[in-house]
Amino acid sequence: MHTGSAPASNAGSSISVNADPSKDSAPSRTSSITDPYGPRSWRSTLVKLSGKNRALNEFSVEREDEAVEENLVMLHGYGAGLGFFYKNFEGLSRVKGLRLYALDMLGMGRSSRPPFRVHARDHQGKITEAENWFIDALEEWRVIRKIEKFTLLGHSMGGYMAVAYALKYPGHLNKLILASPVGIPEDPYAVSADMPEPVDSAMANEFLQDQEEDIVNQSNPQAKGDNNNFLNARSKAGNSKNTTTAPRRPIPKWITYLWDANVSPFSIVRWSGPLGPRFVSGWTSRRFSHLPSDEADALHQYVYSLFKLQGSGEYALAYILAPGAFARSPLLRRIQGVGRQPLPRAPDADATSPQPRETGIPVVMMYGENDWMDIAGGYAAEQKIKEEKAKVLKGLSEEEKKKDNGSAKVLIIKKAGHHVYLDGYEEFNEVTRKEMEETIRANQMAKGSS
Repeated sequence: MHTGSAPASNAGSSISVNADPSKDSAPSRTSSITDPYGPRSWRSTLVKLSGKNRALNEFSVEREDEAVEENLVMLHGYGAGLGFFYKNFEGLSRVKGLRLYALDMLGMGRSSRPPFRVHARDHQGKITEAENWFIDALEEWRVIRKIEKFTLLGHSMGGYMAVAYALKYPGHLNKLILASPVGIPEDPYAVSADMPEPVDSAMANEFLQDQEEDIVNQSNPQAKGDNNNFLNARSKAGNSKNTTTAPRRPIPKWITYLWDANVSPFSIVRWSGPLGPRFVSGWTSRRFSHLPSDEADALHQYVYSLFKLQGSGEYALAYILAPGAFARSPLLRRIQGVGRQPLPRAPDADATSPQPRETGIPVVMMYGENDWMDIAGGYAAEQKIKEEKAKVLKGLSEEEKKKDNGSAKVLIIKKAGHHVYLDGYEEFNEVTRKEMEETIRANQMAKGSS
């Protein structure tokens, strides 16, 4: 299966938006004879965006000879790429009426890698710019693809960005699925800790910034089933009480120094030359040890091919998360606004009429049974969303209440760690298929009543 990821080479590389991978990778098609869930077509495309060197790598699966009832868009986590979903593409695309897209976020995976720059000087401005780098590209891709509404599924950092997208671009989501999302819980240190100063050049970024692996690796003994240590400092964070100043940094000084200087593990791989594969294999051998050897080797080659590409979107991490994987702007403070944002008035609408608002969307949060991510944050977010719904519906008529689509739930995927879609892919696929079938039924009912 081709996902737009070239094999690793011995030289550093970058992505050119002038090259069109779709020309080199014609769609792969299955028939109803060879595929019990077919016919389906599988395609890899580089979708060019506005501006210089901006393009998103897209992998799609389309069910042929069927009307598209819903679009599912999948976003990978930090330090990963859409190829990590290789155990999900076939299983999820079995749903009748579903078209599946997986995207490499801008500056990551096999998407183009323009220089990442933050111009804001204030704390919130830096966070907003870093988020917008990714979600503005997603919105532009949506417009290019002429998708009016869809389901957005994001893992880890992709989940964080999915929430940010839902808040900035309301009215386009039918459902939000967050797979072990980063950034939900609050931490006193994270919200007040210093950030890197804006840097003007990609060359400076190459020497002054960091990604998601060893920079904050701390093993969580409670997550014995997960060998993934990405951002795993939660267990060391302690139970700091809220104070007006940030508490003592909860992780080693050398880690926070690298983080605050924005020195990326990806940069370390690039600097290490021929030793790069050995650095990468240290993580991949631990993380993928439970996979068949051929799959583990393929993922190792895939990961190395991504890590050695020119640095770009990876440099956003230090503006979004503080050392320890806690968000500088926690989602718990704003996730209740998902599905509750004001919508633009219709061009012919009376200017004095009340501004329309979203009427809620279902939010599904999935965690692995052995997840190092804070599941308690998911339950707290669920409660926040439900409290907001009760507040919105208070005083409304029964007819108005029936029109509300808001809901929230937390699901646990058995025998899985942080990478729930990979560790527990069979249950993950089954649960997600049911969610998509439910969404398609809701879409059909909405069309029938309109």
